[in-house]
Amino acid sequence: MLRTPTGGAGHGTATADDRAMSIGAVLLQLRDEFPEVTISKIRFLEAEGLVEPQRTPSGYRKFRPDDVERLAQVLRMQRDHYLPLKVIREHLDALARGEQASLPSAGGQRDVTDGSGDAGSGRATAARIGRAELLAAAEVTERELEEWESYGLVAPTAEGGYDAETVTVAKLVADLGRFGLEPRHLRAMRGAAEREAGLIEQVVAPLRRHRNPQTRAHAEATAKELAELSVRLHSAFVQTALRIRLH
Repeated sequence: MLRTPTGGAGHGTATADDRAMSIGAVLLQLRDEFPEVTISKIRFLEAEGLVEPQRTPSGYRKFRPDDVERLAQVLRMQRDHYLPLKVIREHLDALARGEQASLPSAGGQRDVTDGSGDAGSGRATAARIGRAELLAAAEVTERELEEWESYGLVAPTAEGGYDAETVTVAKLVADLGRFGLEPRHLRAMRGAAEREAGLIEQVVAPLRRHRNPQTRAHAEATAKELAELSVRLHSAFVQTALRIRLH
């Protein structure tokens, strides 16, 4: 839930100008619900016409509370429904005109069960989307996706389609690309991740081969915890390396 800034005691009701926020303040507010959002992402959405903040005489952006809420709506529809920005913009504009517009469907989304029950039982553990939906979610072209696949950064599942983790990877690759990082630069990260996964697999392999179902379940929990620790360690290493280089 987005937090709404309030005026101080004794100042009465805040005006729209008083409550206008800088892009940095908007970022902090959105990150409560969207941890991966960046300033470059907000600027990109502005460039695509999803939000139109005011500008000061010096050219600084000033976002009103309704601008922030609109950004949150855009991010929710991207995250939850994988809708293209054009469709999101048309939907929000229709709502702004007072029209009764139902939320469009991205189409092609299916549930994948864990294999332990009926596919129609509703026991879904992951979602797969088609190629068109992945392109819309990452906001990239077919050519860019083909290049990512050629470098092994993104790949469909064995059953076809793309799972939630692949969608996350695609979005991050796209965001890094806006800073000039190309797939050839990111291939080393993919290789490092594969090595870390192999190390984790060595640790939990004996647990996974155990006959006791509880022990096998413990193996999955252990693998997840090790993965989270590995990510935190990698982040700490990067931050330490940057601090050494920048000071």
